[in-house]
Formats: sequence, structure tokens, C-alpha cells
Amino acid sequence: MIPGRTMGSSSLRSGFWFLLIIVLLSVEHFQWVGAQQCVWYGQCGDSPIVHGKKYNCNYTGPPLPLKEEGYDLLKELCPGLDYGNRSLCCDVDQLQTLKESLQVPQQFLSRCPACIYNFMNFFCELTCSPHQSQFMNATQISGPSVVDVQYYIGERFASAMYNACKDVEAPSSNMKALSLLCGRVAEDCTPTNWIQFMFDISNQQTPFPIQPVFSDSPVAGFTPMNNQTFDCSEALDDGQAACSCQDCVKSCGPTPVPPPVIPPWTILGFDAMVFIMWMSYMAFLLVFVTLVVGAWCYRRSLVVSEYGPILDSKNPLSLNGESPDQTAVTCCETLGERFEESMRSVFSSWGSFCVQHPSLVILGSLILVVAASSGLVYMRITTDPVELWSSPDSQARQEKDYYDSHFGPFYRTTQLIITTPLPPPPDPFQPVMGPPVPFGAILDLSVLHQVLDLQLMIEGLEATYEGSKVTLKDVCFAPLAPYNNNCTIMSVLNYFQNSHDVLDHEFGDEFLVYADYHTHFLFCVNAPASLNDTSVLHDPCLGTFGGPIFPWVALGGYDGTNYNNATALVITFPLNNYLNDTVKKGKALAWEKEFIRFMKNFSNPNLTVAFTTERSVEDEIERESNSDISTIVISYAIMFLYISLALGHIHSCGRLLVDSKVSLGIAGILIVLSSVASSLGIFSYAGVPLTLIVIEVIPFLVLAVGVDNIFIIVQTYQRDERLPHEELHQQIGRILGDVAPSMFLSSFSETVAFFLGALSNMPAVRTFSLFAGLAVFIDFLLQISCFVSLLGLDLRRQEAKRWDILCCVKLPEGQEQESDSFLFRFFRKVYAPFVLKEWVRPVIVAVFVGMLSFSVAVVNKVEVGLDQKLSMPDDSYVLQYFKNMSEYLHIGPPVYFVVEDGLDYRLPEDQNKVCGGTGCDNNSVVQQVYSASLISSYTKVASTPSSWLDDYFDWVKPQSTCCRYYNSSGAFCNASVVDPSCVRCRPMTPSGKRRPAGEDFMRFLPMFLMDNPNVNCGKGGHAAYATALDLEGNRTRVGASYFMTYHTVLKESPDFIEALKMARVLASNISQSVGHKVFAYSVFYVFYEQYLTVAYDTALNLGVSLAAIFVVTTVLLGFDVWAAVMVSVTIAMILVNMFGVMWLWDISLNAVSLVNLVMACGISVEFCSHIVRAFSVSVKRTRVERAEEALAFMGSSVFSGITLTKFGGILILALSKSQIFQVFYFRMYLAIVLLGAAHGLVFLPVLLSYVGPGMNKAKVLAANSRFAGTERERLLNY
Repeated sequence: MIPGRTMGSSSLRSGFWFLLIIVLLSVEHFQWVGAQQCVWYGQCGDSPIVHGKKYNCNYTGPPLPLKEEGYDLLKELCPGLDYGNRSLCCDVDQLQTLKESLQVPQQFLSRCPACIYNFMNFFCELTCSPHQSQFMNATQISGPSVVDVQYYIGERFASAMYNACKDVEAPSSNMKALSLLCGRVAEDCTPTNWIQFMFDISNQQTPFPIQPVFSDSPVAGFTPMNNQTFDCSEALDDGQAACSCQDCVKSCGPTPVPPPVIPPWTILGFDAMVFIMWMSYMAFLLVFVTLVVGAWCYRRSLVVSEYGPILDSKNPLSLNGESPDQTAVTCCETLGERFEESMRSVFSSWGSFCVQHPSLVILGSLILVVAASSGLVYMRITTDPVELWSSPDSQARQEKDYYDSHFGPFYRTTQLIITTPLPPPPDPFQPVMGPPVPFGAILDLSVLHQVLDLQLMIEGLEATYEGSKVTLKDVCFAPLAPYNNNCTIMSVLNYFQNSHDVLDHEFGDEFLVYADYHTHFLFCVNAPASLNDTSVLHDPCLGTFGGPIFPWVALGGYDGTNYNNATALVITFPLNNYLNDTVKKGKALAWEKEFIRFMKNFSNPNLTVAFTTERSVEDEIERESNSDISTIVISYAIMFLYISLALGHIHSCGRLLVDSKVSLGIAGILIVLSSVASSLGIFSYAGVPLTLIVIEVIPFLVLAVGVDNIFIIVQTYQRDERLPHEELHQQIGRILGDVAPSMFLSSFSETVAFFLGALSNMPAVRTFSLFAGLAVFIDFLLQISCFVSLLGLDLRRQEAKRWDILCCVKLPEGQEQESDSFLFRFFRKVYAPFVLKEWVRPVIVAVFVGMLSFSVAVVNKVEVGLDQKLSMPDDSYVLQYFKNMSEYLHIGPPVYFVVEDGLDYRLPEDQNKVCGGTGCDNNSVVQQVYSASLISSYTKVASTPSSWLDDYFDWVKPQSTCCRYYNSSGAFCNASVVDPSCVRCRPMTPSGKRRPAGEDFMRFLPMFLMDNPNVNCGKGGHAAYATALDLEGNRTRVGASYFMTYHTVLKESPDFIEALKMARVLASNISQSVGHKVFAYSVFYVFYEQYLTVAYDTALNLGVSLAAIFVVTTVLLGFDVWAAVMVSVTIAMILVNMFGVMWLWDISLNAVSLVNLVMACGISVEFCSHIVRAFSVSVKRTRVERAEEALAFMGSSVFSGITLTKFGGILILALSKSQIFQVFYFRMYLAIVLLGAAHGLVFLPVLLSYVGPGMNKAKVLAANSRFAGTERERLLNY
């Protein structure tokens, strides 16, 4: 090897590498210099496309240093470019234009730091980047101006920017922010169409076309802009926190999952209750049949003389016994006999007195009745549904009162649902770009004009109140008054400013229509708060009243979010409501009345209109009550006629007019009505208001109880024989002594049961129980006094053979033929012996236990609630509204989550408990409601709540142009005002960018609440939040506040009940999480709260009533516990069977049916107690004989007194026009009477024949002693 050559080669190689490095560095230098070239700089020339906007000047040189006066602006908008000597491709004017153009998006997107960072970076790079020429291409230059550019955007960046912003909420509108910024609903927004919309010249923000090109790879020598981005779940480099869960799903953690639906309880594939009751019934039949057959076989094996029990002198019950006094009688039996004897003695003496002194008794009774009934002059009938169904102490009522007192009562709603019989347009709408869009017939232009005509006519309605005219403007809700007095009208026509001219706006040429009402509609349903539809029309979407019209509120019958397929228009007129201002409330009522009159007379063949107002339901219920008066009158007339005719016992045709008791029947009816009037009058004195239920039900109840007692008294007399040397007053006194204890037993049991029923929380049930209890007891008192006196007078007339009614006419003397009535003979000779036959009794027990088993199996299947359609007459206009509401509406009622007074919103920690934005607690009020909306099918919460606190934080940010004040006076300066003395509320410093706290919080909050939304600031809180919070202490602190959202669509009672239940669960969870009381309120809660506890209330009311009946029956039957058990068991069976009938007949459980069940409990006492008492006082030798005697003597009176009396009157109720009468009165009353009669006259005697109470030996001895040696003795052996 030659050393010289080696050294030369090495030097040559080193020189080559040096030269290569120099070349490469030169290429990099020239590429860097090329990248540091601008596309534009400065502004020159006005844009003809957007008024007030300018073109950027063509400039291809290097970036230029920014002037010092633009430093703050650059730091505010583009802090990423604020470095070095700030050499940029934009000047101060361009930065100012950028700020003005982005101020509205900033207000909505700044809730999420990552979103607004990426968004601003995107536009800063476009406007000012010193590397513009790397990713921008000026495709068209006109003179000095750039009039068309291409912007090469990395797909990664575009997707990242979109993903960081797609979940950001716009709290005031319950919508995603992109719905307002993307030109379409957020669900249809994508990274590409969002950027394309922002660069479209039709949006009236972009002064020249910008063509986005999306690619992650270089295209035609351009490198797409792919700057660093932040995910919404990431914190920024400057320390700003990640976006909140509400604005970033990734920040939320696991998506809430509703609990699994509890499957139906089944056994072997069968409903568990049905299976259990079926097996129980089969087991009962097996045991019962075995016992019956065994007992029969045992009796057949014994041969006993039928005269043994009578002739055996050692038998303590034998009438032939020589020493009855030596019979072993228990202490309880003695006590019972003495109590029975004391009642008999008292009532006998009283009855004799009433017959001897009829004038005194009748006059005294009349005076007392008149005095009590005079209270009717103070009678006040309550028709307010809130007063009827919601207790003042109930949770819903207290929450309603709290809401009303802090935020004012909920609006009065007048609403129309409009459809059309016309077919849809044959051809779909064809936009300039995109596929055809079909429109429903209701959105045809000609139909919309007709609907607008109707709407304008309604706006022009004039009502009269106390001589003055009342228009819609006098009573409507105008949120921006006094700055804007336009009424809130939630109508799709408000997208067109309620103007025929705007509706007809159209732009096109002879070939194409570029924009018309179709394009405006399609834009507005996606961006209802927009002030510019971004088309060539530039029409606003915001309503004339200053608020948005959400499509789900104004449209119906569409699928998904295809609002163009709507088949119904919904027009809502919210009217102001008033708590204590009767004049203003009267004006609203007068306008609603005029509206109803107008709509009833409105006719248009192309429109089908269903409508309602706040007063409609109450008006229709009142009309229904008035229309049913004739039906009720006929029903009572039939019952009165039957009573008048059936009381008489006609011995022969010749004595027809003597033996009839029409006058006595009429007197008995008047006594019943007097007791009702006295009860109403006494409680009217006390200021207790009446309800329609009281007026309609109590006469029916008291008539049942009163007539039964009348029949018992009269028919007992008719079957009685006067003893020798006994005068009329003594006979009636003796009869009253026998039957009055039974009447007292039933009446007092019912009275106590009803008064205990007044413990119910339901006002309707409580009021009914009070009035009914007193009416029944007054009726009893009048019957044993006034009616007994009248009976004595009538019997004297009858004995004197004078005609009924025409007492002056007298029949000639003749032989009287005494005979028992046909019904009594039928019961004694045919019915009672048949029912108590040895083979019939087991069949009856099997049938009735089978009925009971069936009813128990279905008792949990009775639906809870009240279909509101049932409360309306068949011909009510409201029925069509209810039908259309269920069919077309797509959103439920608003629900307010109220944060009670006590939080200090000036403290960041208390702010975090409530708000939903960045830095707020994950379990805050807004955040938990938002999380609930994610599983709306379970929670019934449809959407994210509107939050005044979050919107206030966005409004007050220094980056926003919303919060400004006059530097000289400190007064609020609206964002639309151009005045150099207007300065931003908070400085552009790190502390100024934080949320306001302390005095700053309250200093600017009143300004926020008075700011009306405008083009420059869409966050003004006047329209959305003027009533959302209660400012206290001379506006120095925030008291109570609410956060509004919507329920999902609620159609049937179970939907409303479930929505209320879930809202309360959610509010309770929120209260526990934040450590402060939060409750949910919606206008329907006060009506549906009763159904949350109606099952418990029903069990409690009926249980307490049964317990009261048991105790009273035990005492009044001479402390005979087992007899009281028989009564209670039978009544319980009747009530359980009522639930079976309710299930079979589709009768739901609610306050009305609960009143009827309480009444059924009372009427059942009449069916049972008389039979049981007759059984207990019978001195027959066996249970079967005692049951037969009780059924024969009392059964006919019960059957004629209650069953037949009620049956005819009930059948007439079936003819009522009222659906609620047909369902809750005809069906339930019929079931009460039939089940009561079946159990009292069929099952109870059989039950007593098997397990009835044993004979009270003390009563037998007393009867032997009392009747020994008299003609009555033979009756004891009958």
C-alpha cells in the first residue's frame, strides 16, 4: 500500500461528505424559507358576499412582525403564535376580524378547554400562521384581494377537533352546541361537513369561499395542517382542566346502565299469584270436602231422637228444664246479655216516647235539621283539581307551593294540535345540493299559510272582563318584556316570524330555487336559536319573543329527527299565571273562555284542530256534572218510587189505599235527604269545602243505609203480633228495642269506619269520609226518633182505616185479613231452607272461596291511576286533544330540579356542587341530571338540563364579548353596542379567566339576567333564565334556583307515575350527593303523587275501617268476639272480591275508586251485621236453624231494603254520558250491591251454619224468663 495515495483518498472522501452536508443544509434552508411564506397579509376591498366583511390582501412574501397594539389580541386569540418577534401573515385588523367572527362559537365552545383550544388553533393557523403557504393555496385573486383559497387540513386534526367538541352542550337550549354551529342537528354533524359549513359563504360569516381539502398525506406539493390537538379528556399545557363529563363523554367513565327489568314472578311458567291461589284453593277443597263427608258419615252412624234435646230435662237449653237458673253461664255471656238488655230497654222506652209525643219529636227534629242545614248558605264547592287530589301536607303540594312562591306559578297552557286530511305533496323538495327531501302534508306552503291565518286570528281575539277588553298581549308570557312585548308562541311559524311575507321568501332564477321556506325550515329545526339561516335569505330562526322554538315542541308525528316528515303542528300559547291576583287571573280565564268559543266555531276543511286550555278540564268536569243531573235525578226517582210502594203490605185490593205507605216512604226519603243536608251544613259552618264526589256519592250511600233501616223497622212491625193488653206505643217501643240495637250496630260501625277513613292523606277521600260518617249517624238518630213518630202516626191512620195521603177518606168497617208479605214467605218457606240444605251449603262455600281465591290472585294486577280521558264527557272536545297528544307529541312535560335556598354561589365549592362545566363535581346537580338523560328510557328524563350557572360562567368570560359595562357609569353595556367606553367585565389575566367568585359573582349576575340574546352574544340570560333563580337580599345573593329539562313522552297514567317516581329518586340521590336539598317539580306531580301511595292508602283505609267495624261489632253484639269475626271476615271477602271485579272490568285504583271501596265497606256492614245479630240473638237449637231464622226474618228486609232499592237506580247510571259515571259509579255500585247481597244473603248464613258463634246461654235464659207463659213462647219453639 502507498501511504500517499491513502492520504489523498481520505482527503477526497472527507471533502465529498462536507460538500454533501452543505448541499443538504442549503435544501433545508430553502424549504424552510419557502414554508415561511404568506398567502395574504392585511385587508383590502369589501366583500360583496357578506356586508361589513373585507377580503384579505394577496401577499406572498415572508411573515411580518405584528404591531405592538396587537399583542394582547394575539395572546387572547392565538397564544400558540405569541413567540419570538411575532412574525405573522396577518395584521391587527385581521386579528380583530377573527375575534368578531368567532365570538359566537367561542361563547358556546369555551365550556370545554380542549375543544376551544383546537378550534381557535384551526382558525389561527388559517388566518395568521407564518407557514401559510405550506397548507394554503390562493386559487383565485382579484386585483389586490384573495377571493378564493384552498385549505389543506389533516384528517387527524379535523377528527380530533370534532371529537373534542361533539359533546359540548348549549345549556340554555338543552341541545348540543354543534346543533347551533354545524347547520344541522348534532347527530348528523361530521368533521368534514362541520368545517365545510363554517367555510361556506352562505353562512354569512365567511367573506369568500374557502375550499377545505382533507388528507393526512401531502397533496399537490402542500402539507396539510396537522398541528397538535388535545383530547377533551386531557388537561391543557397551561393548566386548564379536562372538559366536564357533560361536555365530554370520555371524561365520564362508564356509561350508566339501567338496572335490569325485574322479570314477572312465575312458578312453573305460570303467574306466581295465580299458581299459589289455585293450589291453595285445591288444597282447601280437598280438606273441606274431606271434613264435610266425614261429618256426614259420623252423623249417619248416630241415632238420636229428634225430641231428645227438647225433652231432656238435664239439657240447659231445654224449655222443659226445671231449673234453668242453675245453668252454667260464663261471665262474658252474662255481661253481653245485660248490655243487650240495657240497649233493648233504652230503645223500647225511647220508641214508646216518640210514638206518644209525635209532635214534640217531629218539631224538635225539624228545628235541629233546619239549624244544621242552614250552614249550606256557607257552602263552598271545590272544583280545583289540586285541592281535590293533593293534600296541603303532601310532598308534591309543599314542593309546588315552594316553587310558586320563589319562581311564580307555572304557566297556563293553551295548546292546539293541527293535522290535515290533505295528502302529502307528490314531489319531494329538491335542494340545490343533496338528495330530495320529502315533506309532510302539514308542511305544505298553502297549509302553513292557513295555519298562520288561524294563529293570527287567535292572537287578535278580544275577550271581555268586567267591562274591559282583554287581548292575548294582556295575559301572555313575554319573557323579554318590556324591551320586547311579543308573546311567546311555540309554533313552527315563528321560524318565519309569524309573517306571511317571510313565509313566502324565495330566492332563485328561472331554472332553480336556491332558497325558500323549505331550506329555512330545514336549517331552523337544526339551529332554532340562530339569528341567520346562513342562506341567501338571511332570515332568523329565533322566535319573535326572543327565544328558540324547539322542533320537538312545535312538531309532531315525525320519525327520529326527520322533522320534515311531521304530520302535525303543535302551537302553544303560554299564559301568565297568578297566585293571589284574582283580577289578572280573571282576565286570563276570560281570554281562555273566548278562545274556546272561537275554536268551537272554527271550521276549515283542510285543517283538523284539537285544542285545550288550562281551564278546559275543569270546565268539562263541571259541564259533565251538570249534564248528569238528569240521569242522577231519574236514578233517585226510581229508588224513591220503589221505596214508597214497597214499604206497604197490601192485604187485599180493597185495602190498597189504606195499607200503602207512600206518605211514610216519602217521609223516610226526606229524612235521608235531611241527614245529608245536615251533614253538609254542619261542615259548611266549619268551613270544610264540598267536592263533587261528596255531592254525588253520599246521597247514594245514606239512602242505602237509611232505607235498609226503614224497611227493617216497618217490616218487623208488619210481621209482629201485638201482645194482649199492649198498646200501639208499647208495641212499637218493643219492636224498636228488638231492631234498634241492630240498626245502631250497623250505623255506628259505619260512622266510626268513615271517621277513621278521614285519616287519609287524599283530600277527596278525607272529605267524603267526614261528610259520610256524620250523615250516616244523623240519619240513624232521625230514624229512631222522627221516623218512629211518623210510623206511629201512620199506623194510627191505618188502624183507623183511613186512606194513605188522603187521610180524610175512611173505609167502611170490615174484617181484616192478616198475612205475611210474599217476599217474607218466599225467604222463610223457600229460599232460606234451600240455601241451608245439607248438599247446597258445601257448594256455596266452594263457589265463594273460589271467587275469593281468584280475586286474591289478581289483586296485584289492578292498574293504578286514572285515564284522564275517563274524566271527560263522551262529546267533549278535550277527548280529541288527549287522543292527538298521545299520538303526535314527541316530548313530555318540563321538569324542574329545584335547588333550595342555602347554597352560597359565591363560593367555588358550592358552585361545583351545582354546575356542569369544567372543574365542576362529577356528582353535581347538572351532571347527575345529564347522566340520567343518558338512560332516558329508565329515568324518564329526556335531555340535558338548562343551566343558568354554566351559561353565566360562559357569558362572563373575558374571551367573550357578552359581559361589558360602561367605564364611566358601571352600567351594563350590551354586546351589540359599539362604544369605546364599554370595557370587558373581567381582565384577560389568568385570574380573570377563572370563574367569578365572591363579590364578582354577584356584581355581574344581574347584568346576565337582563341581557337579551343578540347576534354578537347568544348567551344572554334574560329570555331563558329570568325566572330561574330567586335573587335575595336586595339582589346581593342567590336564593333558590332551578335547572329545567324535559320528561320523555308520557301517554298513560303508568308513564306519569313512573316519571314522578324516577324524578324523586334522582332528586333524592342528588340531595345526598351534594349535601343540600334538591327536589324535582313538574306541573302534573300534584295529581299523580297519590298513585305512589294509593295501594298503601287503600290497605290502610280499608284495614282501619275493618278494625273499627270489628271493635264496634264486638261491643254492640254483647262482647261476642266470634260474631264480630264473622262480620269482619265477610266484609273483607266482599272488598277483596271488589278488586277481582275491578280487574275484570278494567277499573283502575285511584281516589275515586278508593272512595267507592270505603263506601263498599260501609254498605257491606248493612248486608252482614243485621244477619249476624239476628243469628246471635236467636234461641234456636242448632246453628243451621239459627241461620235459617236469621235469613228468613232479616234477609227479606235486607234484600228489599238495599238490593232492590239500589238495583233499579244503578241501572239508570249506565245511561250516563259521563265515562267516569259509567266506569266508577255504574260498574262499581253494581258490583258493591251484587257482591254485598251475594255474601250477606248467600254465603254468610252458610258460614254461620258451619262456624257461627255459639248460643249465648244467658240470652236464652233471659228469653225463657221474659216470654214464659205468653203467646210469644211458641215462637221460641218455631
